[in-house]
Amino acid sequence: MIPLCSPQEAQRPTALALGSFDGLHVGHRQVIRQAIADTRAVPSVVSFWPHPREVLYGEPRLRLDLPNEKLSLLEPLGIRQLVLVPFTTELAALSPEAFVESVLLDTLQAERIAVGANFRFGHNRAGDAALLQQVAGAHGVHVQVVEIVEDGNGRMSSSRIRAALDSGDLNSARGLLGRPYRFQGRVVRGRGLGRELGWPTANLQVDGRKFLPALGVYAAWAQLNGEGERLAAVMNLGPQPTVDPTSPSAVEVHLLDRSIELEGRQLLVEPVERLRGQVKFDGLDALSAQIGRDADRARTLLYASSQATVG
Repeated sequence: MIPLCSPQEAQRPTALALGSFDGLHVGHRQVIRQAIADTRAVPSVVSFWPHPREVLYGEPRLRLDLPNEKLSLLEPLGIRQLVLVPFTTELAALSPEAFVESVLLDTLQAERIAVGANFRFGHNRAGDAALLQQVAGAHGVHVQVVEIVEDGNGRMSSSRIRAALDSGDLNSARGLLGRPYRFQGRVVRGRGLGRELGWPTANLQVDGRKFLPALGVYAAWAQLNGEGERLAAVMNLGPQPTVDPTSPSAVEVHLLDRSIELEGRQLLVEPVERLRGQVKFDGLDALSAQIGRDADRARTLLYASSQATVG
């Protein structure tokens, strides 16, 4: 596994791709390829944590990929370290020139830098790609500016991925990401109501900084500890309008046709298709009957998708 480190801990000199790279879509991968091409420096991705808008404006920013999740995605791209620059008000006050010289050149000893054409940095976001080329270039450092990648529906962006997930459109999100969308959490003890209804569920404790798709019921794959056999499942994401309308949103996963003790274990979930939105039923019998129909649809969808993958 590649290390997750601060600028002071980084291996140097670096060849770095600079940006948030949330979602690691095709445009991000283009920047990374340009950063590490034809160099003997340590291939690195450099991002800010937390998100600048969280620090400057108090806006919570949910991530498509948390840092630890991003490590396994970066490794196949040839990256050897993910460097997280702590974003603080002091860092935000640095001029663009001071940021380049102190962080990128002095601390990280960058020998090659790649950014997207829309990259902004420094105090009041005054720095752009052209200024980065100018300042770094004066020190003999090559800066590659990568044009924004577009498809038939516009530019590739993390915002488009979020919008697709927000509407429960897993297929569009998968196409933009270039991979399935996944999240994980630790299974914690729930109220046990699902078991009483004949549909025992694993209640997932998911990192609150992770972006989750639209509320609803999904056909999904689940994996213990993120590896090994994929287990067919039906997932409910949201509150419990029939049982307790005041309950907070939760992630509940029922494994189809399998009985495994999951409490305390990590479960990786890959939602495949949104089956329906949340509905308040006229009692527990009606809810249980609908869960049965959801499970049948999930089996059919997941079986078809697994056959297509094999084929």
